[in-house]
Amino acid sequence: MSALLKPAAPLDVAAIRAQFPILNQQVRGKPLVYLDNAASGQKPEAVITAITDCYRGYYSNIHRGVHALSERSTTAFEEARERVRSFLNAASAREIVFLRGTTEAINLVAHSFLRPRLAAGDEILVTEMEHHSNIVPWQLVAAEKGARVVAAPITDVGELDLDAFERLLGPRTRLVAVAHVSNVLGTVNPVARIVALARARGIPVLVDGAQGAPHLGVDVQALGCDFYAFSAHKVYGPSGVGALWGKAEHLAAMPPYQGGGGMIRRVSFAGTTFADPPERFEAGTPDIAGVIGFGAALEWTRGIGLDAIAAHEEALTAYAMARLAEIPGLRLIGTAADKAGVVSFVLGHVHPHDIGTVLDREGVAVRVGHHCAQPLMDRYGVPATARASFAVYNTHAEIDALVAALWKVKEWFD
Repeated sequence: MSALLKPAAPLDVAAIRAQFPILNQQVRGKPLVYLDNAASGQKPEAVITAITDCYRGYYSNIHRGVHALSERSTTAFEEARERVRSFLNAASAREIVFLRGTTEAINLVAHSFLRPRLAAGDEILVTEMEHHSNIVPWQLVAAEKGARVVAAPITDVGELDLDAFERLLGPRTRLVAVAHVSNVLGTVNPVARIVALARARGIPVLVDGAQGAPHLGVDVQALGCDFYAFSAHKVYGPSGVGALWGKAEHLAAMPPYQGGGGMIRRVSFAGTTFADPPERFEAGTPDIAGVIGFGAALEWTRGIGLDAIAAHEEALTAYAMARLAEIPGLRLIGTAADKAGVVSFVLGHVHPHDIGTVLDREGVAVRVGHHCAQPLMDRYGVPATARASFAVYNTHAEIDALVAALWKVKEWFD
């Protein structure tokens, strides 16, 4: 469990599940067991209501409007920005940029922050466990500038080799980009230690928080990183919306990533001056209702308590790993000591896509494939894995259903 979190009382999971309409259904005649939360979490009534209330009652374009609906929409939109600030314990809401998600946030940093600072021979240090969204944007700017992306190795159990990581921090390292939590392994990286090692050498750090924000308490000031990116749809909010937190001095020095309405101060054919952050990076009309739903999701999550959520998911993860280990021929991929809500595995000679198909017939939804982490698949010598991932509404009984369905996979293919 994260050091930022405190011990919590057990959750009333039945009451929590009742707030998620989608969970109360059958799939192929079986009760739905939704274990694909690392891809996207489901949405509670509080989020659905916030979005529909916007469209039903006060939707209008935000900022600069002088009529009542625009003022109400603007207020709700900026209240969501404050909720993100509070969720991350950022120093100012002006450090919060709304984007389409973690991927766009990382691309913004790659092109607007790093690209102007990158030269031939420079390096960007990532890890072997990164999602493609925390690899490809760096490769694009590196290829343009003659720089290169370097991957720090991980151990067989799926933990970052910190000694090797430290050795790779060199005089040409211009940025460290690391996942808070691996979307395949569930490994919780020691981000505070990583940041300390990088800062001692004057190297900025971006944290991919797509999997960290739903499971852990996040305090960007305590972590000491320079950027933190995460997506609403992983934290019980809508898809297509996310946020980037960046230190104010970085955002102030960064040029715009996209041009258009809302990000300017003055436009003429002689030249254009740009708005201050965060508006500088929010060109065009945003997903207004989505951002409002994002804020509602964070408020709902905090109401449940991140400490309680983390404790519940930690117990589910430990139980799942123990139960899965009972199945002959099943190999767990990623057994780090500090894990958060994700269990990946392969089962004998059965292709993960076949595993997923059989599980679906039993009403169990998991994710199969390379999980946008092909270098990590190469590291473990597998083309793909099956992945069960947990949220606050999952139960031990659902893990039992997963295990029972996997026994049927064995019966089918053995």
